[in-house]
Amino acid sequence: MTTVQAGPTPDDRRWKALGVCLTAGFISLLDTSIVNVALPSMEHGLGASEAAQSWVVSGYALTFGLALVPAGRLGDMRGRRQAFLLGLALFTLASAACGLAPGPSWLVVFRLIQGAAAGLVAPQTSGLIQQMFQGSERARAFGLLGSVIGVSTAVGPLAGGVLIDAVGTEEGWRWVFFVNLPIGVAALAAGLRLLPRYPATAAKRETFDLFGVLLLGCGVLALMLPLVQEQQWTGRLKWALLPVAALLLGAFWAWERRQGRRGRAPLVDLELFALRSFTLGALISLTYFAGFTTVFFVYTLFLQNTVGYSALAAGLTVLPFAAASAVGAAAGGRLVVRFGRRLVVIGLGGVALGLLGVVVAVQLVPGRNVGWATALPLLVGGIGSGLAVSPNTTLTLTRVPVHLAGAAGGVLQTGQRVGSAAGIAVVGAVYFAHQAEGGPGTAIQMGLLTAVGIIMIALTLAVADMRERQAHPGPAWVADGVRRGSAEGGAEEPVRPGS
Repeated sequence: MTTVQAGPTPDDRRWKALGVCLTAGFISLLDTSIVNVALPSMEHGLGASEAAQSWVVSGYALTFGLALVPAGRLGDMRGRRQAFLLGLALFTLASAACGLAPGPSWLVVFRLIQGAAAGLVAPQTSGLIQQMFQGSERARAFGLLGSVIGVSTAVGPLAGGVLIDAVGTEEGWRWVFFVNLPIGVAALAAGLRLLPRYPATAAKRETFDLFGVLLLGCGVLALMLPLVQEQQWTGRLKWALLPVAALLLGAFWAWERRQGRRGRAPLVDLELFALRSFTLGALISLTYFAGFTTVFFVYTLFLQNTVGYSALAAGLTVLPFAAASAVGAAAGGRLVVRFGRRLVVIGLGGVALGLLGVVVAVQLVPGRNVGWATALPLLVGGIGSGLAVSPNTTLTLTRVPVHLAGAAGGVLQTGQRVGSAAGIAVVGAVYFAHQAEGGPGTAIQMGLLTAVGIIMIALTLAVADMRERQAHPGPAWVADGVRRGSAEGGAEEPVRPGS
């Protein structure tokens, strides 16, 4: 059966409910990067090998990515409130288990569960925003979500550094996970009280597409494994999984089309990709995250391993990016209604300019002063990131019908996770190769230039989309899809090919 959702909640409780969603989203995305600076502490305090450390980082990303699309569809079918609360409770319990882990193997197992729980939470957030808000209010809500996405990823190294510096190397890694407990419990209690319940009616026969889940899961697994394990799996045989991934994902696409022709609800409604705004936005998001997240990977490695910064000092160095990203995302949520895709173009250009400034600063100011020299370029890049992520999320999801919002959010965030894994594999390979050949200074410059090149691909896609929209404007829409007057609560725009 298809779940037909009601309109936005009529009272101001929806903004408090949004705060619950953003809090859960923050801690789940924070855990993608906070553990990076805690790896030496895990090695010292728990005796974690390099392989175990790798799986603590990559295993989370892997199960996070695998869970997103099925979780989004589950929320569409059975209710996003229930799926959100279940995922948040599981994430909080898994965080406690990670912090209490008696050995490296147990830590990896609990980390995999934690990633799956984060994947269950994430698509419900975008789906609930679609339900609770419309028009300019929805743009503001997605602006706040974009701020959380950017800040949580960027502030992770700082948060981890602060905890390890306060608690000590021996036990500091445990508090990287324990910090989630009071936040998770508070968010769960608030969610039970504030998250809205929407009535649903059965409109057509619908079952959960288990075979589709299997095909998609195996395809994403085959795609992500060689990427997240690029540094740990030596040799070229790992890349043989990529054509296997292509075959499995092609089979998934064919199966989903068959499901649609037979009148059965698919795991991913392929009509989503008839929405031009969704397809282009998802591609922009995938390529941007491939460049954006890699910056903190190679830069914090460079600061700690080459310059001699502590975990805390390395985290403080990226604070300008995190703070500026929050400001840029909040502004982007307001400005997207007026400027549309042009704002994404400006933001991506700012990120590229800021990272080029970091490359210049690293070259001109070697040594321990490099952190101060890169503060201004990172500030520029952070503002650009906020102006890119938040509006792109709004423009990508704004025309998606509410009953498909969970699946659409899952697809969008799966692309972000795959993009992050691919970017770290590519930029990491460039960084380590040049470190062996030309030294750490050359390595960081070439790594950052590679990240800039990936971001320029996202910029090219955004410019192409902007020009297409300028050439073929839609009279009923302004700012690439946010409709006039929809803040007062209009009907959802149906899926239309080429939209």
